[in-house]
Amino acid sequence: MPLELQPGQPVHFIGVAGIGMSALALILADRGYPVSGSDPRESPMRSHLETVGVRVFSRQDESTVAQLDSSGLNPLVVCSTAIPESNPELKAARTRGWPVLHRSDLLAALIDQQPAIAVAGSHGKTTTSTLITELLLAAGEDPTAVIGGVVPSLGRNGRCGQGRLLVAEADESDGTLVKFAPELGVITNLELDHTDHYHDLDALVATVSRFAGNCRSVLANHDCAVLRRHLRAQSWWSVEHADGVAFAALPVHLDGDHTIAEFYESGEPVGRLRLPLPGRHNLSNSTAALAACRMQGVPFERLREAMATLRSPGRRFDLRGTWQGRFVVDDYAHHPSEVAATLAMARLMVESGNSPLPGRPERLVALFQPHRYSRTQDFMEAFAEALRAADLVLLAPLYAAGEEPRPGISSAALASAIEAAPHHPDVHVAGSLDQLADQVVAVSRPGDLLLAMGAGNVNSLWGLLQTRTTDEHPGSDHPPVAA
Repeated sequence: MPLELQPGQPVHFIGVAGIGMSALALILADRGYPVSGSDPRESPMRSHLETVGVRVFSRQDESTVAQLDSSGLNPLVVCSTAIPESNPELKAARTRGWPVLHRSDLLAALIDQQPAIAVAGSHGKTTTSTLITELLLAAGEDPTAVIGGVVPSLGRNGRCGQGRLLVAEADESDGTLVKFAPELGVITNLELDHTDHYHDLDALVATVSRFAGNCRSVLANHDCAVLRRHLRAQSWWSVEHADGVAFAALPVHLDGDHTIAEFYESGEPVGRLRLPLPGRHNLSNSTAALAACRMQGVPFERLREAMATLRSPGRRFDLRGTWQGRFVVDDYAHHPSEVAATLAMARLMVESGNSPLPGRPERLVALFQPHRYSRTQDFMEAFAEALRAADLVLLAPLYAAGEEPRPGISSAALASAIEAAPHHPDVHVAGSLDQLADQVVAVSRPGDLLLAMGAGNVNSLWGLLQTRTTDEHPGSDHPPVAA
């Protein structure tokens, strides 16, 4: 039976400051629900939740549940796949008989309440759903948004709009997207990932096909061979050709700081676009976003004007600032295809001399943190091949994300795989993030683009570098840039 939230129903989130949970908490708080949550980590998101009236507890145990109980509350408890059944707070809530649901059930309920665009796929979900939100906002559509990243124009990942549409990111990692039945499903691509959940590509295809079957209409990427082979879609988009697809954006000029493309609908040219995001993967994500908005009836001219101001979500080639003459960029890439696409975009900046950076990068340094033993083991050779595109590779310790270690799987093993090819960049392996920062001091130089990639805690490198200086360049030629 679909979930129906009653007015005034208290809702409590275990792990409320997480990127997926916080978006839902923000929307419910905006809609007037009494919202609380627990999260032991101090973070900007936790502080923001408290400013909008969410009561946040620092402990995830019986004491938090007892405080809620003593307040006379009988909340609906929300948890995610990251919260194990052994979690003391979850066990205490179950002991009291409080209703517990997965975050996907709550998101499914929000999707059922209004026409929704849900974005699924192996790569580009956060970027595409963010770009759809940005375009709808700029076009005056005032959408509600539930995104797995910070939307630049909002400064947050969740928003309760007053318009007709809801935009949601539909995560395939745990299979729960089969609960969603949106008006429009957007599928960016399909490639095996999350091998802790999917034993092979067929299992992933089956799950995403179930999601597609729930959608009233599907918009899919024709440039993805897996989608062409396995999926039935009402509409397709492409950045490679305009024949036989509903929407296409064919690049006219690709540079390190922008892309110019000709946009087509049903094979007919509609107009030229200027996108301030480099890289073919960003052109594809932007084309999907534009197509989704056109399918909702938003006029092209309003969207074309908005396209010129688009920005990626947080942790997607996110310039943190300059340090000692080096450009420090943070990116969420943690799959070989994502690493390859991000490095290709960065290489375009180095070679063209044009980039969104406050100076010309001269060398590409990849600082990569492998994420999960399962993913690293299954894609070891693919990671090695992707990382060889850098001029220098520094590897952080593997981020387990709760997985048990596997024999022979480590950052050192990945370094050996990179060095197995005849022509490879120099590779350094750090035993800690502090040591990684020390390695940056020792082997990088002014003009380097320091590209920190991974889904773990490698994004803390920027803060660690602030405590360090180098002998050859004691001061930066560039003023710090806001993150």
